[in-house]
Amino acid sequence: MKKWFYLAPIVLLAACSRSATNPSVAQTAGPAGNPEPVAAAPAPDGSSPSQTQPLPSNGPGPDAAAPAPAPLVIPQGTVVRVRLDQAVDTRRNRAGDAVTATLYEPISIDGQMVVPAGTRFAGHVTVADSSGRLKGRAYIGVALDSFELQGRRYRVSTTNVERASNSHKKRNGILIGGGAGLGTLLGAIAGGPKGALIGAGAGAAAGTAGAAATGKLQVGIPAETILRFTLRNPVQV
Repeated sequence: MKKWFYLAPIVLLAACSRSATNPSVAQTAGPAGNPEPVAAAPAPDGSSPSQTQPLPSNGPGPDAAAPAPAPLVIPQGTVVRVRLDQAVDTRRNRAGDAVTATLYEPISIDGQMVVPAGTRFAGHVTVADSSGRLKGRAYIGVALDSFELQGRRYRVSTTNVERASNSHKKRNGILIGGGAGLGTLLGAIAGGPKGALIGAGAGAAAGTAGAAATGKLQVGIPAETILRFTLRNPVQV
């Protein structure tokens, strides 16, 4: 009996020491009776539980790129009003010569301004023909090819804007009729009625020759002229 009395404390101390050194043993209560945390068992692959459970995702982070805005399209048939930067005419220009212009009114889509006033446009001379001698008209025309916006160039196709000279008929009639009248006057002074008839014929011939010598009509479009074009095709900006 005395033997068990001495061995009991030793067995109890050994049991307490074993529980303190083994981390897998769960402690149900601390000294004050509060529950102690239970050690989690390792995962089957040997990793900790925090490594095996991914964190929940709340969507893209603040550094994620925002989606690009949808492109805007300037529809076919849109009116483009520009101010011509330089004069063009049939004396100096030929078809294919480059021209420049400045947008006079902004281009808007559904109330949203897309191309501001002042945007630079480039174009070319489409036709530059003086008239024939004593007949026909002179023609000059231009069209737009592109514009620059925020460092990019956009190609466009527009209608032509043309100007034409007056007809030859009225001008030739004035020149020839004036020459005949002057000839009649000079002939009458020199030789009476007979001289007047001769002078009229001579004056008419001189007037016809003068009309032929200066018979080519010219036409031009002055600088700063506001021209109205229409887009033939839509333009994506």
